[in-house]
Amino acid sequence: MSKIPYQKKPLTFNEQVDLLKERGMLIDDDKKAIYHLSSIGYYRLSAYWHPFRIRKDNQILDNFKPDTYWQQVIELYEFDRELRLLVMDAIERIEVTIRTQITYKLSHQYDAFFYLEEKYFHSKFKHLEWLKHISKEIDYSKDTFITHFNKKYKDKKPPIWMATEVISLGKLSKLYSGLKNEDKRLVSNFFDIPWQRLKSWLHVVAYIRNVCAHHSRLWNRELSIRANDSKDNEWLTPITPRNDRIFYVLLILRFLMKRSNNGEDWRQKINELLKQFENNEDALKMMGVPNNWQEHPIWK
Repeated sequence: MSKIPYQKKPLTFNEQVDLLKERGMLIDDDKKAIYHLSSIGYYRLSAYWHPFRIRKDNQILDNFKPDTYWQQVIELYEFDRELRLLVMDAIERIEVTIRTQITYKLSHQYDAFFYLEEKYFHSKFKHLEWLKHISKEIDYSKDTFITHFNKKYKDKKPPIWMATEVISLGKLSKLYSGLKNEDKRLVSNFFDIPWQRLKSWLHVVAYIRNVCAHHSRLWNRELSIRANDSKDNEWLTPITPRNDRIFYVLLILRFLMKRSNNGEDWRQKINELLKQFENNEDALKMMGVPNNWQEHPIWK
């Protein structure tokens, strides 16, 4: 199929409202709709009215299903926003725990500057490339403890417990994946899971963090980075239907926080949020939420 030039012209907010109405969107208050369009944006909101568009002959039409109200779109947007905030809350707690475990276990296993030495990582890990990236993050840091270290000590880089405070979760995930297997196990033992699973999960969590940080749609996203399949029954169909939707990630977050005696308040908040959709089977299905999800063995 040959490509064509993009020729759509920008529309005023009033024109956007008129177009939505022409396509069947029920808008009771034009001023309120214009407020939403001006503060959130037509293109961003289009991801939230996408489920309300008519499907016909394996095609998605521009027109909306009957009885599609603007307020439904906004409620879905607000739901997704709240979901992202709660997911970021969980990731923050887990990230702090991972940093602590890597720092403590490996600094005692080797020394405070082990991360600078290629010999402490497995042979296939691109240590020099990784080190260049985190060096930039450390050098650009304006944190007072980094500034103080650079003024007082002659070492070119700070100890691991300072370095892990300023590098991104993505770089931390790569650090973990680059460790020798026996050292990965030192960290994964804290969570009582194999190192292979923790490695996979950290990759997924770092990806989801980036999705949330860019305020991107999360609730019905088909995950491009997925956790490796587990042979444990609670992670398999029908108990856990699929690993390409956000509910699988919620289970990962729940599991990791439970292992550090954390997150019961978070679970309750997620419960309250998901109950908004408990009568909407299609919405829950798009999130990968199974039946009787509150009784899921990992979620309880």
